[in-house]
Amino acid sequence: MTHFDFAGQTVIVTGGTRGIGRAIVLAFLHAGAAKVMATYAGNEAAAEALKLAAGEAAARLELTCFDVADYAAVEAFYKRLLDRGEKLHVLVNNAGIRRDSVLGMMSPGDWQSVIATNLNGTYNMSKFAVMLMSGERYGRIIAITSPSGKFGFAGQANYAAAKAGQAALTRSLSKEVAKRGITVNCVSPGFIETDLIADLPPEQAAEYRRGVPLQRFGRPEEVAYAVLFLASREAAYITGETLEVTGGL
Repeated sequence: MTHFDFAGQTVIVTGGTRGIGRAIVLAFLHAGAAKVMATYAGNEAAAEALKLAAGEAAARLELTCFDVADYAAVEAFYKRLLDRGEKLHVLVNNAGIRRDSVLGMMSPGDWQSVIATNLNGTYNMSKFAVMLMSGERYGRIIAITSPSGKFGFAGQANYAAAKAGQAALTRSLSKEVAKRGITVNCVSPGFIETDLIADLPPEQAAEYRRGVPLQRFGRPEEVAYAVLFLASREAAYITGETLEVTGGL
């Protein structure tokens, strides 16, 4: 159980209806956030399931459907926030996709779609978040990256490039906004039990599990607690960093 207090704060979590994003949304609601906006690309069933899982806290949950890779859609989303006089305290850039293939066989579409969602989406969402947060001289921006961006994995050149880009963007942005009271960090989950790795062949999943010193895959809630820490007021002196939640990889 977390003891962080986000009372009075507004939080945006992209890709917030499934997997790690879902756990992050529920964790912020549990920690008392005044409003948590979960964005999703189109899976209405997952959005409805999240609303049910939130229970009484669903009154503080706002579900919004748009593509974070679409700059115009992101701009329109933030314009609605401004028109409503909303403030923003925390942005979690969690939306991500995989389109695995060895590079020699990878289609231009699979390369571009992964870069567009995982990296361009982080740029799109962070750009407008900075504009909102700067006026308040406070903010927390957190990107969910991956060890793939650090180590590289065969068949994931597009995913690794996007995730490495997120970490580099984080380091640069953290220096740009530090004087405004905004911190920018990454959380890097290892193998977590979500849909993102559910399609791995059993033998490959077993091989990956053996490579984890803790000998298991992580749970989405374990990543969510790391996000809450970096998003808290208590983490005010941490910026430009990547917190690894990998079981010791």
